Amino acid sequence: MNIEKEIEIIKDRNKKVENDKAWETSWTRRISVASMTYVIALFWLIIINESIPFLKACVPTGGYLLSTLSLSFVKKRWENKNNKK
Repeated sequence: MNIEKEIEIIKDRNKKVENDKAWETSWTRRISVASMTYVIALFWLIIINESIPFLKACVPTGGYLLSTLSLSFVKKRWENKNNKK
């Protein structure tokens, strides 16, 4: 295999990795997962005949959204600690 072909393969792979990373950190993904979490929690709360299910379904949804925000801070601290080695 020639060098130019190998470089193209590496560039294509890097582009895919960058797109995957962008998706993982995107607000589109976060809102989609939060929406699914809300709908599933709401469905469950209605099935078990819980009071004020529309409000209570916000708890796991809010928890998920908060975890996506705080994890980036934790990740940066972890990276800084591990890059010093």
